[in-house]
Amino acid sequence: MATSAGINLRDCKGLLCHGDWTIYWNYEKMYKKAALQRKTKICLFSTPHPSPVTFLLMGIPGLEHLHAWIGIPFCSMYMVALVGNVTILAVVKAERSLHQPMFLFLCMLSVTDLVLSTSTLPRMLCLFWLGVHDIAFDACLAQMFFIHSFTAMESGFFLAMAIDRYVAICDPLCHATILTHSCITIMGIIVVCCGVAFFSPHPILLKQLPYCRTRIIAHTYCEFMAVVKLVCMDIAATKSYSLSMASIIGSCDVILIAVSYAFILSSVFHLPSREASFKALGTCGSHVCVILVFYSTAGFSIFIHRFGKNVPAHVHIFVANMYLLIPPFLNPIVYGVRTKKIQEHVLKVLRVKAA
Repeated sequence: MATSAGINLRDCKGLLCHGDWTIYWNYEKMYKKAALQRKTKICLFSTPHPSPVTFLLMGIPGLEHLHAWIGIPFCSMYMVALVGNVTILAVVKAERSLHQPMFLFLCMLSVTDLVLSTSTLPRMLCLFWLGVHDIAFDACLAQMFFIHSFTAMESGFFLAMAIDRYVAICDPLCHATILTHSCITIMGIIVVCCGVAFFSPHPILLKQLPYCRTRIIAHTYCEFMAVVKLVCMDIAATKSYSLSMASIIGSCDVILIAVSYAFILSSVFHLPSREASFKALGTCGSHVCVILVFYSTAGFSIFIHRFGKNVPAHVHIFVANMYLLIPPFLNPIVYGVRTKKIQEHVLKVLRVKAA
C-alpha cells in the first residue's frame, strides 16, 4: 500500500523491524502530511480499533545512537535524587526538632520528587541501555497519570514552601500560630487533591478512545500530548483542555510564588544586620534558582506544544526530560544540604557510625 506522497508503508514497517527509528519517523511525518493535505480521516496505517495491548517508546528522535551515553548522566541524577530525598525523609522523621512547617513541606516535596523520578527514570534507562521499547497500554496510562499529577503537586508544594518562607520572614511572631500542623495537613491535602483531580481525566479519556495501528510514541516516556497523537479522531478539545490546565496551574502558582518572594526580598532588605540580609538572600536565591529551572523547562515544553511546530523533536523531548529530572536532583541539594539543621543531624549520624 502506498500514499499519494509515494510512501510505501510495508517498506516503512520493514525499517522499523530493523531498528532504523530515524528513517521510520521521517516516513511517518511524510505520511501524516500527505493525509492532511487530502483532508481525509484515514488513520496512519489502518482503521481505528480499541486500545492497543502495548505501545513502543521511540526515545529521543535523531539521537538514538547516543541513548547509551545520555543514560549515564540521567542515571547519576536519579541516584542523587533517590539518596538525597530518602535522606531528607529519614532525618526529618528521626529528629523531632525538625517537625516544623518548612521541613514538613520539604518532606512532601521529597515524596513528590521520588514518585516523579521513579515513575520515569527506571523505564527510561531500560529503553536507553537495554533497548526495551515496549510498554503495556495500562502501564503507559499509569505512568502518564503519575507524571502529570505529581508535576502539578510539585508546583503546588513550591507555592506552599514560598508561603511558609513569606510568613516566617515577614511575620515571624505569628508563624507558629498561622502554620499549625492542621493547617499544613490541609494545605498538603489540597495540593494532592488538585493534582489528582485535574489530571485524572487524561488516562480515563485515553482508555476510551480508538487508536490507529501504529503504536510508536515519539518520546522517552508516556507524555499525554505524545500519546494523544495516535488517536484516530479529532482531539483538538482534548489537547486544549490538557494545555489549558497545565498553563493555568503553572501560571497561578508562578504569580503567587513571585508575589511571596517579592515581599520576602522587601523584608530582607530592611533587616538591620547586613550579615543577616546576605544570609537570607543566599537562601532565597538558591530556592528561586530551583523554582526557575522547574518552571522555565515546563513552560518551554507547554509553549512548544502550542506554538513551536518547527522546533526539532529531539530538542523538545530533551527539555521535557529536564523538568522531570533536574528538580528532583536539585531539591535535596538546595533544600537539604544547604540547611544547617539537616547537615548537623546527618554529620552526627555519620560520626556515630564511624565510631
